[in-house]
Amino acid sequence: MGSRDMPAEPVTPRLFDTSPRTPTVVASGAIHVPDWLGIDEQRELVDACREWAKPPAPMQRTKLPGGGVMSVQTVCLGWHWLPYRYSRIAENVDRQPVKLFPDSLVELGRRAVTAASVVVSRDPSVAGGEIGRSAGTVASVADGYTPDAALVNFYDPAAKMGLHQDKDERSLAPVVSISLGDSCVFRFGNTEHRNRPYTDIELRSGDLFVFGGESRLAFHGVTKILPATGSSEIGLSEGRLNITLRVTGLPGSTAQRG
Repeated sequence: MGSRDMPAEPVTPRLFDTSPRTPTVVASGAIHVPDWLGIDEQRELVDACREWAKPPAPMQRTKLPGGGVMSVQTVCLGWHWLPYRYSRIAENVDRQPVKLFPDSLVELGRRAVTAASVVVSRDPSVAGGEIGRSAGTVASVADGYTPDAALVNFYDPAAKMGLHQDKDERSLAPVVSISLGDSCVFRFGNTEHRNRPYTDIELRSGDLFVFGGESRLAFHGVTKILPATGSSEIGLSEGRLNITLRVTGLPGSTAQRG
């Protein structure tokens, strides 16, 4: 998401559905919280993403072992992800050390897990839907959540993400996903395979999605971007940014925070 990749002029937002949206338990341990972040905080995160995207260890398209290249562009914080492991060095980019994981994202992750836990606690229809395997109270879940890696993905209007599992971490702590910019169709599936059953969800700018517990290893992906649905107020006139926070469970993580 360097300056070459960003559109020069803002586009007019196009709204598909203006009806009120409410927090939803999509599956056991998987929670969608619409409009979680306000415009100001979204703008701050977009500005931060622009800084993170710069060299060293800049944003790039990841080459897969089979020779294909992902359509999304990615920059990593804390730990660098490359198929299918983590490293402290951007081995497949410029071989420079990965950027530090900001303490501000630790706090953001704890707020996110708290928000998702509150949704679960208020839904009497959910049985065993806790977002963490050792979840007790909302406070205990948030206090114990310390993400140490972030993948920041930039989707241009044609980009997609095939259904996959986040299973390269040693920890099964929840994954926190934050959307910025254009809306997307997010497909959240089951833990066994890429086929049905799955649920398609429209994720808009500012939305939060958290998945843990029984859904931690669910297949998920982005089937399409909905162009011109974002707001130029956040400083991103085209495309979608997705920030995912993870707990790797790898040693020495706290020493790499900043």
